[in-house]
Amino acid sequence: MTHSPASLSPSPRHRWKVLAAGVAANAAFSVAFSGIPMTAVLMRTGYQLDNATLGLVLGLMGLGIAVSELPWGLLTDRWGDRPVLLTGLGSTAIALVAMALWAAPSARHIPGLGWLAAGLLLVGLLGGSVNGASGRAVMTWFDASERGLAMSIRQTAVPLGGGIGALVLPFVALHFGFAALYGLLALLCALSAVMSWAWVHEPPIARNAPSIPAATAEAPKTGPLRDARVWRIVLGIGILCAPQFAVLSFGTVFLHDFGHAGLATITATMVFTQVGAMVMRVWSGRWTDRRRNRPAYLRACSALSVALFAALAVLVMAAGTHTADSSALRIALVVLLGVSGVCVSAWHGVAYTELATLAGAARAGTALGMANTSVFLVCFVTPFSIPHLLALQGWPMVWLAASACALVAMPLLVPRPVAADQKLAKTALSRST
Repeated sequence: MTHSPASLSPSPRHRWKVLAAGVAANAAFSVAFSGIPMTAVLMRTGYQLDNATLGLVLGLMGLGIAVSELPWGLLTDRWGDRPVLLTGLGSTAIALVAMALWAAPSARHIPGLGWLAAGLLLVGLLGGSVNGASGRAVMTWFDASERGLAMSIRQTAVPLGGGIGALVLPFVALHFGFAALYGLLALLCALSAVMSWAWVHEPPIARNAPSIPAATAEAPKTGPLRDARVWRIVLGIGILCAPQFAVLSFGTVFLHDFGHAGLATITATMVFTQVGAMVMRVWSGRWTDRRRNRPAYLRACSALSVALFAALAVLVMAAGTHTADSSALRIALVVLLGVSGVCVSAWHGVAYTELATLAGAARAGTALGMANTSVFLVCFVTPFSIPHLLALQGWPMVWLAASACALVAMPLLVPRPVAADQKLAKTALSRST
């Protein structure tokens, strides 16, 4: 019995399996790059690091992702999503196994700083593959009416993985050690690679499945690397991630050192931040799909982030050295940090959808690679810079700097007012007639 090409094509519902595989890939890697900083206090003790060295080490994984994102994005547009996901996830799992064997501290041995630094850098270089590849899959399998929701669901993988990391990794590191932690992360990457192998394929051509868009349907004439509008959004996305990474990388240290919070309170705060961000990303994707108001939503998130981090800085200044003596102040710090973290993480899916739509589905891998390069350069710079800000003026300076970053990002995420777009469209129409 022979089958026609059309009969072998997956059904339109298969797009949800593709999305599930993309979420799993991003979540598995997010448990690593968002979860490992949640063990910062334990890592500082286990590896015997000071704050400056801890910030450098935590930033190296972000640096690895930043360096590799654009090459992975270009390869994704050339090879497709499936080969890149399988290569990246498989090699990341191998790198984490190597860290479990040679870069984990024990009661008898503390590995050299170079082993830890090289391991985290390598994990970042290899794991950066998941971001652009899974984003391109969303753009090619979902049409315009669902992309905001689908991309936001994909972006929930980051706080989902971070939430799992915040809930599980400190417990694993404390009771079983860092070797078990790295082994667990390797297992998650391997399992997500199996899902990608089973479900991620290029979509069928439009004539066989009209409801699934062809990857080349929206490709603009100018590539993302030469589009100034793309670069503006890329820069805005990166800069607005600085406050987010400040919370993720040093939020636990802030609550421990300044707020004198226990491990349970710190874990609960970080889990709330990640779960809240996940819920808000799904809601915002669906809401902006219906209202078609992505620029306004991005502007509102930026403005609210400015206000929240400024308020956190003021609260820290007001608390002074009396935080340990006041449960009310401690609760206020925990709540405000959690809410700030949710707000500054809620916009990702909307911004990435706007960027990928602007670049076109066929170039989405490159555009998302550009954005993630910007994001993870900031991921490297932020934890590296925070100890220096702390030495300069303490925690108020850290949170004021976070507020300033959100203020700078606001005009970049919305590069052209709506009125200007309408005027440009009218001009083009008058020329064509």
